[in-house]
Amino acid sequence: MRVAMLAPIAWRTPPRTYGPWELVTSLLTEALVARGIDVTLFATADSLTAAKLEAIVPAPYGDDPSIDAKVWEYRHLAHLFERADAFDIIHNQADFPAHAFSRLIDTPIVTTIHGFSSERILPMYKAFEDRVHYVAISHADRHPDLRYAATIHHGIALGDFPLDPVGSEDLVFFGRIHPDKGTHDAIAVARAARRRLHIYGIVQDEEYHRLDVMPYIDGRDVVFHGAVGGAERARALGQAYALLHLIHFDEPFGLSVAEAMACGTPVIATRRGSMSEIIDHGRTGFLVDGPSDAVAALEHVPTLDRAAVSATAAIRFGAQRMVDEYIALYQRISTTR
Repeated sequence: MRVAMLAPIAWRTPPRTYGPWELVTSLLTEALVARGIDVTLFATADSLTAAKLEAIVPAPYGDDPSIDAKVWEYRHLAHLFERADAFDIIHNQADFPAHAFSRLIDTPIVTTIHGFSSERILPMYKAFEDRVHYVAISHADRHPDLRYAATIHHGIALGDFPLDPVGSEDLVFFGRIHPDKGTHDAIAVARAARRRLHIYGIVQDEEYHRLDVMPYIDGRDVVFHGAVGGAERARALGQAYALLHLIHFDEPFGLSVAEAMACGTPVIATRRGSMSEIIDHGRTGFLVDGPSDAVAALEHVPTLDRAAVSATAAIRFGAQRMVDEYIALYQRISTTR
């Protein structure tokens, strides 16, 4: 089977620090190659892969302001679709623009929808559901008016997130600094619980960061580290009493939630979006309805076995499970053409 994997171009594949779509694209690509599947990765020129790399985009637009996102996205798409007949499957990880090419080629397209962000994008999905095979990343993120081929939860590289059987007394927030992610609630909960909070992530909303986060960062009780990747990411998630994930939107998945649990760190999350699919309440963490519930839940964290949290995450969110499900989907599509 010959698979063309279309990566986003905001960040390198895999990302240096932030870049959840690129991270999932990389994990899937490398695991498919390890299974002996012929994969060509269409990504930025600085990308790293064991697959064949096809790169027309010189650098990610998230790193290089000289890269015009719209211009290079369409160069990127053209670079793949001009070669569409060389592949058995095109796997699109880069949102809806690729759908515009779907009726101009014969090669089947799979699109992983990394979050159904708005009703406004539905016309670029609904109009092509007879031509594109859609994958939801959680049952919670399925749009009721759209036809799906599968729901496949993201996987993580378990070897990158080893169990920390001890953790610490400190709390961690890991994600975009944005009101949706509830950074301010994490700060409030940590202060109420009198625990140190470590904040990791890119600043996506500068005003929110300035008004609602920065006033509390003192380097002692609330410490801001910025975005981290690699081993530092695993240390940040593993060396914690609990991950606070007090979101204010219906999050479609949440890689940091699965990664923290793989390290043995329980997660306290708002009961929204996919959180009830990812977290086993009372076993791998706690689902709460607000900051006061989160403060109360912190008292019950010692009742959870960090080794059991890690083992559950390994079964449910290992990359190999994700790969198995995508290969099964590719084969199903190929046999029904």
